[in-house]
Amino acid sequence: MTQTGPDALKGEDWAGEMGERWLANLDRFESMIAPIGTALLERAEYQPGERVLDLGCGGGATTLAIAEAVGPGGAALGLDVAPMLIARAQERAAAGGSAARFVCADAATVQLDEPPFDRLFSRFGSMFFEAPVPAFTNLHSLLRPSARIDLAVWAHPRDNAWMMEVMGVVRQHVEIPPAIPRAPGPFAFEDLGYLEDVLTGAGFSGMDVAPYAGLQPVGGPGATPDEATEFVLASMAVGRVLAEQGADVCDSARADLTAMFTRHHRVGEGDMLPCKVWLITAHA
Repeated sequence: MTQTGPDALKGEDWAGEMGERWLANLDRFESMIAPIGTALLERAEYQPGERVLDLGCGGGATTLAIAEAVGPGGAALGLDVAPMLIARAQERAAAGGSAARFVCADAATVQLDEPPFDRLFSRFGSMFFEAPVPAFTNLHSLLRPSARIDLAVWAHPRDNAWMMEVMGVVRQHVEIPPAIPRAPGPFAFEDLGYLEDVLTGAGFSGMDVAPYAGLQPVGGPGATPDEATEFVLASMAVGRVLAEQGADVCDSARADLTAMFTRHHRVGEGDMLPCKVWLITAHA
C-alpha cells in the first residue's frame, strides 16, 4: 500500500484548489446538503427586516434564501474566502433579481463598512479557521449585542457514514494518517464541548444544540454509483491524493468506490448514506 505524508489531506485551500473543486461540482454539492440547509433555515426563523451575515456562503444558495426571508427591509450579506464562488453567487443574485450581496474576504479578519448585523448564519462554513477563537471574536465584533448565531457543523465522523465509507475504501489503496482532533476541517467541531469553549472564548453564550440525522445522497439526489464515485474523485481532497498515486491505484480505488456506492444505491433516490449534523444556536 502506498504511504502518504501527514499533510495528505491538509491545506484545504478554499481560495484556490478547493474553491475550484466546489465550483466545478456546485450543483451536486448544494443538492447533497440542501436538506441540512433547509433545517437550519427553519430553525433560524428569519423575520422581515433582519440583517443577516452568511458565513462561508459558497455559491450563495443560503444567502439568497435568507434575502427572500428578510425582505427589502432587511439585508443578507454572504461572506466567503473563495473569489470564484463569490463571483458565481453574484451572478445568481443578479440573474434572479435578488437583493442579496456578497463579499470575498477572510471572516477571521474582515471589517465591514456596515451597520452591525442582527444574525449570523453558517451552513458548514465555520469549521476551517486556523485560530477559531480570534476568528469568532472578529465575527462577534460585526454583530449587535445579543445577536443570535445559527451554525450547522458535522458531528463525529463515526456518525457520518458518507465520509467513513469513502475513507474506508480510500485507505485500502493509500495509507492516510488519522485526522487530528480539532484541526481545521469538516469535523473540527465534532466535539461540542470544544465548540462551546470556542464560542464562549469569543464572547458568545447560551449555546443550544439540536441534532440532525438523515441519509446523505452522495453526489446529489438521483446520482448513480458511477456518478457518486466521480463526484468523490473530482471534488474531495481524497481524489487528489489518489490521483497522485498514479492511474493504476486510482482506477482500482474507482472500482471499489463504485461497488461501495452500489450497495447503498436506492432507485430514484441515489446513493444514500447516513449523516449526522449539529445545529447550533448561541447569542452574542
